[in-house]
Amino acid sequence: MSRLRTATLALAGAAALFALNSAPAQAAPGDVTTTCANTATPAGYVDVSWGYSNTCGGQNFSPNIKQIKQLTGLPVGTVVQACGSAYYPAGWVQTSSYYSSSCVAFPNSGFNNNAWTLKRVS
Repeated sequence: MSRLRTATLALAGAAALFALNSAPAQAAPGDVTTTCANTATPAGYVDVSWGYSNTCGGQNFSPNIKQIKQLTGLPVGTVVQACGSAYYPAGWVQTSSYYSSSCVAFPNSGFNNNAWTLKRVS
């Protein structure tokens, strides 16, 4: 019974890691998805938050997961808050920048501006 439980836990962990590492499929405009930080932010998305999870590995509690938001399809005039750790898509402009503790993507990065307010213009 112990082997079955161990195998089940190993499969569940592998499935969770795969789900966090895979790119979001068919997300609706405005949807937020969590992924491991080593996964590139897909076109049409922005990073909106960074954190730590054992699921994505790492032993020093550095940020290793990020939440990404689908911007494609949002209407003109929409305003969103995003981390400055990934480029924003064409049709969006930065209206301000500021420091956000939820956008700390790298340890010891200080209190420099690391987030943007973005607005859809086209």
